[in-house]
Amino acid sequence: MEHRQKTMSTDYGERYTFEAEWFDTVASMLRKFILYYYPADNTVEIYDVKSKKMFLRRTKCEGVHAKDLYIGGMVNIFSRCIKITNFADHATKVKLASRMERTFAMIKPDAIDKMGEIMKRITRNNFHIGNIKMVHMTREEAEEFYIEHKGQSHLPSLLKYITSGPVLALELIGDRAIQKWKELMGPADCMEVREEAQNSIRACYGKDKQQNAVHGSDSAEAAARELAYFFPDPKSKNRILRNTATLKNCTCCVIKPHAVQSRLVGYIIDDIQKAGFTVSALQQFLVDPTNVEEFLEVYKGVLPDYGAMVTEMQSGPCIAMEITHKDNSKDVPKEFRKLCGPMDPEIARQLRPETLRAKYGKTKVQNAVHCSDLPEDGILEVEYFFKILADC
Repeated sequence: MEHRQKTMSTDYGERYTFEAEWFDTVASMLRKFILYYYPADNTVEIYDVKSKKMFLRRTKCEGVHAKDLYIGGMVNIFSRCIKITNFADHATKVKLASRMERTFAMIKPDAIDKMGEIMKRITRNNFHIGNIKMVHMTREEAEEFYIEHKGQSHLPSLLKYITSGPVLALELIGDRAIQKWKELMGPADCMEVREEAQNSIRACYGKDKQQNAVHGSDSAEAAARELAYFFPDPKSKNRILRNTATLKNCTCCVIKPHAVQSRLVGYIIDDIQKAGFTVSALQQFLVDPTNVEEFLEVYKGVLPDYGAMVTEMQSGPCIAMEITHKDNSKDVPKEFRKLCGPMDPEIARQLRPETLRAKYGKTKVQNAVHCSDLPEDGILEVEYFFKILADC
């Protein structure tokens, strides 16, 4: 490409180059870009492939960091949610391929009540969570996933165990992700792991060789297959595993994009679980502007920050959860609102410093979490994410 050759000759310092795309809702078209990122000063530049013109001159963009630039990732550049689809040159691929390695991880049924703690350990070890979903596999789905175990004597008990409750599937991205996740998990046999890797996840949360808390891919080929199984390309014919929403005595919680980007998901979920609540469904969503406006419509004309709230919710991936309580007699929406705290984090820090918004919120708009305000809205909001958007 003429433009790319010309730009490459200019001394900009180290630069990473990606193919990217953005759906322009005004023009109703998918725009293809070349995205340039300059780590020396954290600036970006965007070239429009179709028009062969510069779409954005090199400039600083708050909220865009090197850790967010990976294939399949989303970056918010001046209110445009841009998806990175590929490396655009060999040099970038060579530099970043190992640092952006993907692996599949699973938190198994016996450790699902500790998933917040485990996710905190994952992010503290410099993994980025690229995708996440809670599912409850059927026996048929489990047989397909564990196809390499077919004919082995332990398979029946493995299938019974893995289908005994929900599992949390995760896409982990990082430097040598496959090997590093295997090291963090520890050996499969929990008797061995407590001698060889006392600080590993399996040593802390595993019970035996089968109920050993977590699973990880053995190789790059296994990672590709397992990720495709749980997170299939919408264009593929692969089955989509059902979510675990119950729509019973529940409320909705959405971890907002700024908190997801700041890697606070594990911390928020850990606080939720330790407060006696249960995360009964969980999935990552990238919500388009139309759906965001529809979801937040109740605040239109009521809150002066409505427009900014819409912008924040569509600025990147968010994580929606169905929240229930171990005590079925609890008014879940009411009790969970107490845990979230006042909408303004500054007020929350003064009045209720242990609430989620006090601990993880930044502003009234970037206040870490959305929760259902009215009791009757709890199920409706859960249904919106897990029955409407999940089927789109």
